[in-house]
Amino acid sequence: QVQLVESGGGLVQAGGSLRLSCEASSSTFNRYAMGWFRQAPGKEREGVAALSPNGGSTAYADSVKGRFTISRDNDKKTVYLQMTNLKPEDTAVYYCAQHASFWPTLRRDEYDAWGQGTQVTVSS
Repeated sequence: QVQLVESGGGLVQAGGSLRLSCEASSSTFNRYAMGWFRQAPGKEREGVAALSPNGGSTAYADSVKGRFTISRDNDKKTVYLQMTNLKPEDTAVYYCAQHASFWPTLRRDEYDAWGQGTQVTVSS
């Protein structure tokens, strides 16, 4: 079972930036799409961004388009989420996840491995 470890969360002021990282333990990392999800208190976990194995295809939630960028380094078995122009409504626990296949989607039920999450707090 693959293990995913997120890092890079923290407290930032509105308008600021953060970069999240997620390192995978699996040797088959480069075969699967990867995604970032987030869950705010009292809300369901929602898809934020997803990326195909070779980085050629992406998917973004409308709420983050133009502000967040997902990328990956297959040699380092790491996926990143660059977040810019952060807003207080971006405050949530952010999770990375490995898709069961290669097509990047934001459907939570299509992901079969999850990290433990990292907190992002955006102050106004």
